[in-house]
Amino acid sequence: MENAIQDAIVKEFITTASKEKVFQAISDPSQIVKWFPDAVEGDLKTNSRATFIFNGHGKAPVYIVAVEPNNYFAYRWVPGSNSDPKGADKDILERPTTLVEFRLEDVAGGTKVMLKESGFSSLPAEAVEKAFGENTHGWGFMLGRLEKILQP
Repeated sequence: MENAIQDAIVKEFITTASKEKVFQAISDPSQIVKWFPDAVEGDLKTNSRATFIFNGHGKAPVYIVAVEPNNYFAYRWVPGSNSDPKGADKDILERPTTLVEFRLEDVAGGTKVMLKESGFSSLPAEAVEKAFGENTHGWGFMLGRLEKILQP
């Protein structure tokens, strides 16, 4: 019997912050650096390429799939790409990637933030388990930081 590959990480939390404030925190380069990468090179607009820079860990190229103000923000990236130079010279869209999606929903007293990173099964077999594990832990940590900056 083969082990099933987990294909998606799903996490969510509720904040008292408005959808507008949350959307700015996840999609505005000047805000996203307060909780996620240390720097952003490029635009975070639909069909744009950018780079997330993680000090001490390298760079992660991203392709912005969709930007729907105050509702949805999605991008593709190569999990672990900042520490794995294999294929780093290829365009982001010519490499196996995962899709990171943020969905925002109004709820009583605030905003529900839903994160889903999917597509791990499309990664090279030798990278799936490590990428899934690292990103599961990483998103837990990073979303905790996001929650903290959204507090009044």
